[in-house]
Amino acid sequence: MDVLERLLDTNGLIFAFLMVGGILLLAHGVSRYLTKGRIPAAALAILMGLALAFTGGKKGIADHPLFAGLAVLGGSMFRDFAVVATAMGADLETIRRTGKAGLVSLFTGVGISFLVGSLAALAMGYTDAVSITTIGAGACTYIVGPVTGSAIGASSEVIAISVAAGVIKTLVTTIATPWAARRIGLNTPHAAMVFGGLIGTTSGVVAGLAASDEKLVPYGAMTATFYTGLGCLLCPSVFYILLRTLFPL
Repeated sequence: MDVLERLLDTNGLIFAFLMVGGILLLAHGVSRYLTKGRIPAAALAILMGLALAFTGGKKGIADHPLFAGLAVLGGSMFRDFAVVATAMGADLETIRRTGKAGLVSLFTGVGISFLVGSLAALAMGYTDAVSITTIGAGACTYIVGPVTGSAIGASSEVIAISVAAGVIKTLVTTIATPWAARRIGLNTPHAAMVFGGLIGTTSGVVAGLAASDEKLVPYGAMTATFYTGLGCLLCPSVFYILLRTLFPL
């Protein structure tokens, strides 16, 4: 056991990747055999991750030395790397093929999500532009929230709320998409691109479309990727400046 602990301690990040892979494998099994695919594996994996994150302490399970690599894997470095890598995988020429509908869906999706998140921030008692902007950005995605909060100097508490808002949105999107796909006509590549632009949370859109029709996943993921980039661009700049005029210091 001592040898195993030393091995895991010196290879914490590798063990973290292995642990996340194990959680995904377990979630896939539960989704397939216990829920018959009604609840997507991605949603179950996120719930398992949240359960581990709230096991106590400042970093959840990562407070234990054996799982310290999870703190690195879930830190800002890998988060920013994921944003850049995702954006680099998108092709501007391809998104233009969606026409005006794809472009309008992107700006509409970011705008509506930010507005809903901002109203939620006001309902929670936040009245400063920094907090409202950060929580509003979190309602866009759980990536846009912390990126925006870090850029404009939000507190760690507010950034945590923004991440929670984005995670809730991802879970709802993941679970609700298969149920709503037929009802809203989500059955063509064009519809998937518009859907990805309106909703924006890449993981939620991908998981939801995968449970509906795997052929639609690349199209929804494409505009959802641009949604994240657009949110990271607009929230800490245009939206923040707008809120600064409405809620001056």
